[in-house]
Amino acid sequence: MTEMIALSAERGGDRTRQRRVRLFKKWGGKALQGVITLLLVSILIFFATQAMPGDVARVILGVNATPERLEIVREQLGLNLPVWQQYVNWLTGILRGDWGVSLTNGVPVADTLAIRLRNSLTLGALALVIMMPISLVVGIIAAQRKDKVFDKLFMGTSMVVNAVPEFVLGTVLIALFGTTVFRIFPPVALIPPADMPWWHPLAIVLPVATLVIGGVAYLSRLVRVSFIDVMSSEYIQTAQLKGLSTRRILYRHALPNALAPIIPAASLVAAFLIGGTVVVEYLFSYPGIGLTLVESVGNRDLPLIQAVVLIIASAYFVFNFIADLFSDAGSAGRKE
Repeated sequence: MTEMIALSAERGGDRTRQRRVRLFKKWGGKALQGVITLLLVSILIFFATQAMPGDVARVILGVNATPERLEIVREQLGLNLPVWQQYVNWLTGILRGDWGVSLTNGVPVADTLAIRLRNSLTLGALALVIMMPISLVVGIIAAQRKDKVFDKLFMGTSMVVNAVPEFVLGTVLIALFGTTVFRIFPPVALIPPADMPWWHPLAIVLPVATLVIGGVAYLSRLVRVSFIDVMSSEYIQTAQLKGLSTRRILYRHALPNALAPIIPAASLVAAFLIGGTVVVEYLFSYPGIGLTLVESVGNRDLPLIQAVVLIIASAYFVFNFIADLFSDAGSAGRKE
């Protein structure tokens, strides 16, 4: 009997190790696929910016520059080299931490993006911190009141909000709270780039609210569905039959299991926030990488454009990869 128990435990351990090996291989494959994808994205970014109309040397020197001066600048910037060699030089420079120099002001791109990236991360982090508990509370309340007035009102409102682009939502908030109606908050976030965003709390309320409203409308629906599924499961019904209190069932049993599929979704929301942040920063003139991208396109500042787009693409990949990790880990945990 003892030998049978030991043999069964050994087989169970072997199965667990095999699942973990498969999981790590899967993660490794996704990481390799991500690296290849980012490499292809970098190629697309570089050649797309090279195809933009205009002459970089003339942008730097102005329309009255002589052909001799233009040729000197092209040689200094390596623009006279073959395009593939320019790409290799650019990519190896990024891998060394050299992002190039802005063509607009001559400041290193890394120095410019350090401040702007900090501002964008602050905006996104504030939105996530506010969004998560609100989504959890609203989703649970809607699940507990399934098919009642609050639930129907919530579902209808969330569908409308999800269908509205961030640009329209932000414009409505500006009209309501920044200009014509209440005039409580500044309609634009005129924050000096070197200042910390939280030094100007009123200026960041509307940009954060624009991101939070859209995120809550999406994430709280997932919370609602997950919570309804958990509350209808057999072990929750068994706990109710045993006479356990609603509070204990909610916090001890239902909530931990309902959160499992929501965490990967939160990572996806963070990925989608990246695209929304670009729009919101432009709308509110918030000094982040989104506004930097728009300004650099207008100035044809190729090193800045390339760096910002590559950062956005990399961040999008990272958040999607994290979501996949949480999803795979949760699936493996349930199987075990």
